[in-house]
Amino acid sequence: MTSFTANAAEHRTSREERRVLAGTLVGTTIEWYDFFIFAQLTATVLGALFLTPLRESNPGLAQVLAFSLIGISFLFRPLGAIVAGHLGDRIGRKSVLVFTLILMGAATALIGLLPTYASIGVWAPVLLILLRIVQGFSAGGEWGGAALMSVEHAPVGKRGLFGAYPQIGVPIGMILATGTLLLLRSAIPEDQFLEWGWRVPFLLSVVLIVVGYLIRRAVSESPVFKEMLARKGESKAPLRQLFRKNTREVLLAAVIFIGNNAAGYLVIAFFISYATTALEMPVVPVLLATTLASFGWLIFTMVGGWLSDRIGRVRTFQLGYALVFVWMLPMFLLVDTANIFLYGLGLFVLTIGLGLSYGPMSAMYAEMFPANVRYSGISIGYALGAILGGAFAAMVAQLLLETYKWSGAVAIYIMILCAISFVGVTLARETRGAPLGVSQH
Repeated sequence: MTSFTANAAEHRTSREERRVLAGTLVGTTIEWYDFFIFAQLTATVLGALFLTPLRESNPGLAQVLAFSLIGISFLFRPLGAIVAGHLGDRIGRKSVLVFTLILMGAATALIGLLPTYASIGVWAPVLLILLRIVQGFSAGGEWGGAALMSVEHAPVGKRGLFGAYPQIGVPIGMILATGTLLLLRSAIPEDQFLEWGWRVPFLLSVVLIVVGYLIRRAVSESPVFKEMLARKGESKAPLRQLFRKNTREVLLAAVIFIGNNAAGYLVIAFFISYATTALEMPVVPVLLATTLASFGWLIFTMVGGWLSDRIGRVRTFQLGYALVFVWMLPMFLLVDTANIFLYGLGLFVLTIGLGLSYGPMSAMYAEMFPANVRYSGISIGYALGAILGGAFAAMVAQLLLETYKWSGAVAIYIMILCAISFVGVTLARETRGAPLGVSQH
């Protein structure tokens, strides 16, 4: 057992550390709830409400364009990552996290108030796109700050485990989003859901934002950033310094994320649409199966963070990507049976690989960059990986399905991306236990 693993075994989580973990978890949960509500409603109803003429004349193309609305926001994540990263490396992690949380919540609530195509015509999708851009901008800065707050507060031998807390905001956000839709779909008739029920999940975001704001305000600033201030070591031009010295790390961070993000967005958006339209499965059982699979994603993300503290970040990533690669074709065979139990089993097993290739990410990315450009580095790398991976994954999957009429084409697409990410993480050096202090990089 290495020294930092031994120290981790002896370490008891303090009250402040628990507060930090709660703050990063709650914030990312709310951010991803907002994103997943949009993604899942895009898969089921938003195309009909905001792209009405196209939906009536060409449903397949309308669904492709609806999925492109998910991807549009990703294009603005790098801008959000640049702005939030610059501010996070200059004024601190905590202030930026509070700002991105409020911005995301406001955009989400406003989507719930938008008039549809039937009311204002083409302005409806235009306004929807503008609010998606705001969501993408805020999401670009959210993850990096949450990841750093958790990892920079962690004892050396528990960085992987602590860093998994903002990561499980993804499956918890998905559980909340899917569970909310499931309750609404079960409680009100379809015509009422299309008339007003779809707005409720967006408006509920306001309550979650207030809770998240109060928790995050109580969290102390990152100790690494405090050390930077004490040494006056903050970078006066973090972006310029980042790309002068750490371009390779930014590119590797992007490549490492591609496969996981693409496979994850199949679970988030594509499979719900595929099951309910192409396979004609009922919506409520599909949403329930997706919710149950999200619990697997939560569990195995925590396992991934914990495991990376023991066998290393690189090996844990490699194991996760190998599992996703091997499972893709068998999973589609199960899904294509249109049997709800086999559908749920296929998604649940997929989450094993998803969790192992997502749990170690916060710790590994934080350990890859020097303190004074760390927020910028991990945020930009993450945002670029999201564009190349999940941004248009659902849209590409739908296009492949329309073109080849064979779900295996979608599986091969994800397998290729996983192979690319496997190579990327193999090229990266092992970071477990790397020093995070200002003068230690």
